[in-house]
Amino acid sequence: MLIEQPPQLLRKLYPGALWRMNPEEKAVYLTFDDGPIPVVTPWVLDVLERYGVKATFFMVGDNVRKHPEVFRQVVKRGHRIGNHTFNHIRGFSKRYFTSGRYLENTLQTDRLMQELREKGELPPLPPDFRPLFRPPHGHMGWAQYMRLKRTYRIVMWDLVTRDYSKKLRPPQVLANVMRYARNGSIITFHDSLKSWDNGNLAYALPRAIEFLREEEYEFKLL
Repeated sequence: MLIEQPPQLLRKLYPGALWRMNPEEKAVYLTFDDGPIPVVTPWVLDVLERYGVKATFFMVGDNVRKHPEVFRQVVKRGHRIGNHTFNHIRGFSKRYFTSGRYLENTLQTDRLMQELREKGELPPLPPDFRPLFRPPHGHMGWAQYMRLKRTYRIVMWDLVTRDYSKKLRPPQVLANVMRYARNGSIITFHDSLKSWDNGNLAYALPRAIEFLREEEYEFKLL
């Protein structure tokens, strides 16, 4: 449970970050990390379209650079985009632990996104919109957090499915959703090769959506 649904103590490490939306509203918020990835992300998009669900994709900048056609599919289908750094870096890694290096890697993704906006491949941001950011691996140093929150709306999660885990079988990933989803949950899946190759994403995502719909949750965008 400490992984799937972070305790209050962990949530207090990053005050002001979004962990859960309105607990009084019967709604959930699907998010996907680590894409865009050929085969995986298009499959996710097809599943979401089948059920009429919109989601937020926290994208790795270098994956956007390598797979722009997949990125365009996400935008074209009306989903929201968030920043997941350019190289999916660990905030506590020795190379990037200083806030300046971490911020520069994050801004590298922003610059790529701006280039795409100028080419008309991304809609312009409204004046009052704060770009979304989620730290890879769910952690960052205090100095990194304080720098980033000046610019970004930092989004964590209320439920991480652990679809990436080699230790979990597909029914266990689905069980995490069924056990921990609640009003306002920000739910994290991964459109990554790890989640795809172990079969967890393909099994759990459509079944999780069906379960949440049966429980009468509304799917909303961050």
